[in-house]
Amino acid sequence: MNQVAIGNYSDIEEKRSRIVQINGIEISVFKLSSGEIRAIENRCPHKGGKLSEGIVSGHYVFCPLHDWKIDMNDGVVQAPDEGCVATYQVTVTENGELLLDLESATSDQSCEAS
Repeated sequence: MNQVAIGNYSDIEEKRSRIVQINGIEISVFKLSSGEIRAIENRCPHKGGKLSEGIVSGHYVFCPLHDWKIDMNDGVVQAPDEGCVATYQVTVTENGELLLDLESATSDQSCEAS
C-alpha cells in the first residue's frame, strides 16, 4: 500500500472536512456523524464545486453549487443526476493518525461502471 499521513482523527470535527493536496489532486477528508472517515476528490463532476464546502448528511455530501448528492462510500452521484468522483480509503491508526491509501483510489471510469 502507498499510504500518506494526512493528519489526526481529532483534527476533523463531526460532519466537517479537511482538504489535503496530494500529487496535484485536492482531496476532501470528511468525518461522518458515525465517526467514520471518508475521503473523496474535492470537485463535483457537474460544475467543479468544492465538495468540502457541501452539507454532509449520513454518508452523502451535497455539492454547494447545485445540490448534487454524492455517496462518499463509492463516489457515485445520485439520480436523477449522473457522474462520480474518485474515492480513497483512509485508515485510522491506534494513535489517531489518518493514513490515506493512494492505491485505493477509484477512477471516474471504475465508479461509473458500478
